[in-house]
Amino acid sequence: MSKLKYFIIALVVMVGIVAILISNKSKMEAKSKVATKLVHYVSVVKAEKSEIKQDLSLIGTFSAVRDIMVLSETQGRVTKVNMAVGEYKSAGSVLAEVDDELKRAAYKSAEANYEKTKKDYERFQKLFEQNSATEAQLENAKFTYVNAESQYIVAKKQLADTKITTPVSGTVTMKNIEVGTMLMNNGVVANIIDISGLKLKVNVAENEVVKIKKGDRAKVYSDVYPGVEYTGVVESVSDKGDESHTYAVEIKVQNNNSARLKAGMFGRVVFDNISSGEYLTIPRSAVLGSVRDAYVYIAENGKVKKRFIVIGNDTGTTVSVISGLKEGETVVTAGQNTLEDDVTVEIVN
Repeated sequence: MSKLKYFIIALVVMVGIVAILISNKSKMEAKSKVATKLVHYVSVVKAEKSEIKQDLSLIGTFSAVRDIMVLSETQGRVTKVNMAVGEYKSAGSVLAEVDDELKRAAYKSAEANYEKTKKDYERFQKLFEQNSATEAQLENAKFTYVNAESQYIVAKKQLADTKITTPVSGTVTMKNIEVGTMLMNNGVVANIIDISGLKLKVNVAENEVVKIKKGDRAKVYSDVYPGVEYTGVVESVSDKGDESHTYAVEIKVQNNNSARLKAGMFGRVVFDNISSGEYLTIPRSAVLGSVRDAYVYIAENGKVKKRFIVIGNDTGTTVSVISGLKEGETVVTAGQNTLEDDVTVEIVN
């Protein structure tokens, strides 16, 4: 009898525990149902087309406005070098000298012969006027004089060529000779670049290049000098594209002494309002995720759906939508951070 009593008590306790668990489960399910009926309040706008003026930004490489390989116009042994890499040279400065002993001797001989034949020709002219010389003698004196003058000019040029000069002002970036070097005609002596001005070459797509013309102004920047803006002017637009259907455009840039650019640096050119047209646009606040994985929430019939989109130009307040959205669709712009697919929403604007 005692065992039966304990059994009945244990059974009653177990039944009570089960009843409590069932009651708690019912309450939790009820709360869950209430939670699912919660309404999210959101603000929305209609996706619509509007005209957007976009800046065209392109990356290129700076090159010197003048980049000259100085070549020798004579041959011989180098006797003097008047330059160093990194040194600035004005146009006409002598960079190097070549042994001129023989050319100087030839010049003196040609000069003396030229002076003599010139005087002879002038004398025969006077004699011919006085009928004291024949026309043949005058012609012979003129021929000799002209021939001597030609030899004198050649000798003078050959002597001058022993002093190798730079044709432009600029900085020596390469020196190819030393004292004692045997130079040949057209031998490379040095490289001189002028970076008082620079050229920025960029490749522009065919649908954009038609909007750019010679003389257009542009803003130029370099990551080397953040915040510094250089003024650029379009110097040339190629009429021939490459295999990628891009066209070479050269922008001339005035260098800045306080933020001096160098040839070979990367640069960025910005053409203001170069691209315009009608684009599907939405507020920037509607876009969630990253630039590569941007998405929005579309409101329809009291519920929302997550939609991935591809965005284009970003003005900071609006973005253009390239794909993933249709004109007239309702896009959530506020209150979307806690949304999920198919949740119930109420539009407050």
